[in-house]
Amino acid sequence: MASSSASNSVQHLYGTPAPQPSNGEKQSNTDGVEKGIENIKLTSHNQYKTPRLLRENLDENPLKQFNAWFSSALEPKDDTPVVHEPEAMTLCTVNSKNIPSSRIVLLKTVDDKGFIFFTNYNSRKSKELNENPYTSITFYWREISKSVRVIGKIEKISRKESEDYFKTRPRGSQIGAWSSKQSTKVEEGQVQNIVNEKTKEFQNKDQIDCPEFWGGWRIVPFEVEFWSGQPSRLHDRFRYTREEGSTGEWEINRLAP
Repeated sequence: MASSSASNSVQHLYGTPAPQPSNGEKQSNTDGVEKGIENIKLTSHNQYKTPRLLRENLDENPLKQFNAWFSSALEPKDDTPVVHEPEAMTLCTVNSKNIPSSRIVLLKTVDDKGFIFFTNYNSRKSKELNENPYTSITFYWREISKSVRVIGKIEKISRKESEDYFKTRPRGSQIGAWSSKQSTKVEEGQVQNIVNEKTKEFQNKDQIDCPEFWGGWRIVPFEVEFWSGQPSRLHDRFRYTREEGSTGEWEINRLAP
């Protein structure tokens, strides 16, 4: 926590003290040009402590195991802290030039095939998923020192599934989907002007239709890892694997921390 004195306050990152401010001197490179960025060094270490994760406590199906962890994170039945927005996940894509990019998206459904999220099909993430259908997602639940990592192949869900979900979205979000050419350059105020136009266009419609360029993606996993923090970095890790496209049993292995 920061101290009560503003002049002496030091921010902390997840319990790790941030580096102290310098004495105000700026570094210069060999050409005499001032550098405006100082090095950041984090030297203290957070200690994690969660109940041990044991093989006999794991479900044979990683999707069922994920659902159990997710439900516990969302609505704990003991003194475990509630995880805020546990559906937030980092989605990683790689384009045709093998350049990766990552962003936070929200999980909306876990079905018997995989993990589903929704987005604009013309966005950068969707274009990269069309170029390279392999992706990974990672959940990090800081409040309970747990993480889940998923690798799989992407596929679009059915149009009906996308339309059914779109109907459940708040009206403002529905209008937003129609208004934003996601990931494209815009001028200041341009998107809001389109929102205003679309709001008028749809004002007499009880139900706004789902745009053709918007819908759901499903990540069908062939590797899922569950991570549970332990002291001295000796974390519990279990990885589920099976061949891509297989519907057979999962192989489960403990991994070195």
